[in-house]
Amino acid sequence: MDYKRNINKILSFFSLILLLGSCNYFDKHVPSEADLLEQRLKEIDWNEVTVYPCVASCDSILDKEQKKACFFTFMTTLIQQKISIDSLPQQARIIDTIQVRVKVSATSEITFEPLFKTDSLPYSKTKIDSLIQTRLTNFPKIEPAQKEGIPVKTEFILPVIIKLE
Repeated sequence: MDYKRNINKILSFFSLILLLGSCNYFDKHVPSEADLLEQRLKEIDWNEVTVYPCVASCDSILDKEQKKACFFTFMTTLIQQKISIDSLPQQARIIDTIQVRVKVSATSEITFEPLFKTDSLPYSKTKIDSLIQTRLTNFPKIEPAQKEGIPVKTEFILPVIIKLE
Protein backbone atom coordinates (compact mmCIF):
# COMPACT_ATOMS: atom_id res chain seq x y z
CA MET A 1 0.00 0.00 0.00
CA ASP A 2 2.90 2.32 0.79
CA TYR A 3 4.30 1.42 -2.58
CA LYS A 4 1.15 2.62 -4.39
CA ARG A 5 1.06 5.80 -2.34
CA ASN A 6 4.69 6.60 -3.31
CA ILE A 7 3.95 5.96 -6.99
CA ASN A 8 0.91 8.26 -6.80
CA LYS A 9 3.02 10.98 -5.16
CA ILE A 10 5.72 10.64 -7.81
CA LEU A 11 3.14 10.71 -10.63
CA SER A 12 1.43 13.72 -9.05
CA PHE A 13 4.77 15.51 -8.73
CA PHE A 14 5.66 14.89 -12.41
CA SER A 15 2.15 15.90 -13.49
CA LEU A 16 2.51 19.15 -11.55
CA ILE A 17 5.90 19.85 -13.17
CA LEU A 18 4.49 19.13 -16.66
CA LEU A 19 1.50 21.35 -15.98
CA LEU A 20 3.65 24.23 -14.78
CA GLY A 21 6.10 23.77 -17.63
CA SER A 22 3.34 23.80 -20.24
CA CYS A 23 2.20 27.24 -19.13
CA ASN A 24 5.12 28.63 -21.12
CA TYR A 25 3.41 27.43 -24.29
CA PHE A 26 0.42 29.65 -23.61
CA ASP A 27 2.51 32.71 -22.90
CA LYS A 28 3.59 33.22 -26.54
CA HIS A 29 3.56 36.64 -28.17
CA VAL A 30 0.70 37.01 -30.67
CA PRO A 31 1.76 39.29 -33.55
CA SER A 32 -0.35 42.37 -34.12
CA GLU A 33 -2.31 42.98 -37.29
CA ALA A 34 0.24 45.58 -38.38
CA ASP A 35 3.11 43.11 -37.88
CA LEU A 36 1.30 40.45 -39.91
CA LEU A 37 0.58 42.96 -42.68
CA GLU A 38 4.19 44.10 -42.78
CA GLN A 39 5.41 40.51 -42.94
CA ARG A 40 2.98 39.71 -45.78
CA LEU A 41 3.98 42.81 -47.75
CA LYS A 42 7.63 41.73 -47.54
CA GLU A 43 6.70 38.31 -48.96
CA ILE A 44 4.99 39.73 -52.06
CA ASP A 45 7.04 40.01 -55.27
CA TRP A 46 6.00 43.45 -56.49
CA ASN A 47 7.69 43.02 -59.88
CA GLU A 48 5.55 40.05 -60.94
CA VAL A 49 1.79 39.75 -61.27
CA THR A 50 -0.02 36.78 -59.79
CA VAL A 51 -2.22 36.30 -62.87
CA TYR A 52 -1.38 37.65 -66.34
CA PRO A 53 -4.00 39.29 -68.57
CA CYS A 54 -6.13 36.71 -70.33
CA VAL A 55 -8.53 36.28 -73.25
CA ALA A 56 -11.32 33.72 -73.45
CA SER A 57 -9.40 31.41 -75.80
CA CYS A 58 -6.61 31.01 -73.20
CA ASP A 59 -8.87 30.80 -70.15
CA SER A 60 -8.90 27.00 -69.93
CA ILE A 61 -5.10 26.75 -69.57
CA LEU A 62 -4.06 26.20 -65.96
CA ASP A 63 -0.27 26.58 -66.13
CA LYS A 64 0.73 30.22 -65.51
CA GLU A 65 3.58 30.31 -68.06
CA GLN A 66 1.55 28.54 -70.78
CA LYS A 67 -1.36 30.93 -70.17
CA LYS A 68 1.03 33.88 -70.48
CA ALA A 69 2.48 32.49 -73.73
CA CYS A 70 -1.02 31.87 -75.10
CA PHE A 71 -2.05 35.45 -74.34
CA PHE A 72 1.06 36.98 -75.95
CA THR A 73 0.73 34.74 -79.02
CA PHE A 74 -2.96 35.65 -79.35
CA MET A 75 -2.25 39.38 -79.06
CA THR A 76 0.68 39.32 -81.50
CA THR A 77 -1.27 37.33 -84.08
CA LEU A 78 -4.34 39.56 -83.81
CA ILE A 79 -2.27 42.74 -84.11
CA GLN A 80 -0.44 41.30 -87.13
CA GLN A 81 -3.78 40.50 -88.78
CA LYS A 82 -5.17 43.96 -88.12
CA ILE A 83 -2.02 45.72 -89.37
CA SER A 84 -1.64 44.08 -92.71
CA ILE A 85 0.96 45.26 -95.21
CA ASP A 86 -1.71 46.56 -97.61
CA SER A 87 -2.89 49.00 -94.95
CA LEU A 88 0.54 50.54 -94.39
CA PRO A 89 1.61 53.56 -96.40
CA GLN A 90 4.08 52.79 -99.20
CA GLN A 91 7.00 54.47 -97.42
CA ALA A 92 6.41 52.37 -94.26
CA ARG A 93 6.71 49.08 -96.11
CA ILE A 94 10.42 49.06 -95.50
CA ILE A 95 9.67 48.35 -91.84
CA ASP A 96 9.56 44.63 -91.11
CA THR A 97 8.87 44.79 -87.35
CA ILE A 98 6.98 47.31 -85.28
CA GLN A 99 7.32 47.36 -81.51
CA VAL A 100 3.90 47.99 -79.99
CA ARG A 101 3.48 48.94 -76.33
CA VAL A 102 0.25 47.38 -75.09
CA LYS A 103 -1.37 48.67 -71.90
CA VAL A 104 -4.19 46.77 -70.22
CA SER A 105 -5.83 48.76 -67.43
CA ALA A 106 -7.34 47.30 -64.27
CA THR A 107 -10.75 47.95 -65.85
CA SER A 108 -9.89 45.94 -69.01
CA GLU A 109 -9.32 48.98 -71.24
CA ILE A 110 -6.59 48.38 -73.80
CA THR A 111 -4.39 50.96 -75.50
CA PHE A 112 -1.64 50.63 -78.09
CA GLU A 113 1.38 52.80 -78.74
CA PRO A 114 3.83 52.07 -81.56
CA LEU A 115 7.47 52.53 -80.61
CA PHE A 116 9.75 53.76 -83.35
CA LYS A 117 13.49 53.52 -83.54
CA THR A 118 15.30 56.83 -83.61
CA ASP A 119 16.77 56.33 -87.04
CA SER A 120 16.40 58.26 -90.26
CA LEU A 121 14.10 55.94 -92.17
CA PRO A 122 11.88 57.81 -94.62
CA TYR A 123 8.45 57.04 -93.20
CA SER A 124 5.86 59.14 -91.48
CA LYS A 125 5.64 58.09 -87.85
CA THR A 126 2.50 60.18 -87.43
CA LYS A 127 0.72 58.39 -90.30
CA ILE A 128 1.73 54.97 -89.03
CA ASP A 129 0.71 55.85 -85.47
CA SER A 130 -2.66 57.10 -86.73
CA LEU A 131 -3.12 53.96 -88.82
CA ILE A 132 -2.32 51.71 -85.87
CA GLN A 133 -4.73 53.58 -83.60
CA THR A 134 -7.57 53.23 -86.13
CA ARG A 135 -6.81 49.58 -87.01
CA LEU A 136 -6.29 48.27 -83.50
CA THR A 137 -9.89 48.45 -82.35
CA ASN A 138 -12.64 45.97 -81.49
CA PHE A 139 -10.46 43.58 -79.54
CA PRO A 140 -12.14 40.78 -77.62
CA LYS A 141 -12.60 41.28 -73.89
CA ILE A 142 -9.33 41.02 -72.02
CA GLU A 143 -9.32 40.13 -68.35
CA PRO A 144 -6.81 42.36 -66.56
CA ALA A 145 -3.77 41.03 -64.75
CA GLN A 146 -4.13 40.44 -61.03
CA LYS A 147 -1.87 40.95 -58.08
CA GLU A 148 -2.99 39.06 -54.98
CA GLY A 149 -6.55 38.88 -56.41
CA ILE A 150 -6.79 42.60 -57.22
CA PRO A 151 -6.97 43.73 -60.88
CA VAL A 152 -3.93 45.81 -61.83
CA LYS A 153 -2.64 47.72 -64.85
CA THR A 154 -0.03 45.95 -66.97
CA GLU A 155 2.16 47.13 -69.78
CA PHE A 156 4.24 45.10 -72.19
CA ILE A 157 5.94 45.47 -75.56
CA LEU A 158 5.14 43.11 -78.43
CA PRO A 159 7.30 42.83 -81.53
CA VAL A 160 4.83 42.71 -84.41
CA ILE A 161 6.31 41.28 -87.59
CA ILE A 162 4.85 42.73 -90.76
CA LYS A 163 4.68 40.04 -93.37
CA LEU A 164 5.61 41.24 -96.84
CA GLU A 165 3.52 39.46 -99.41
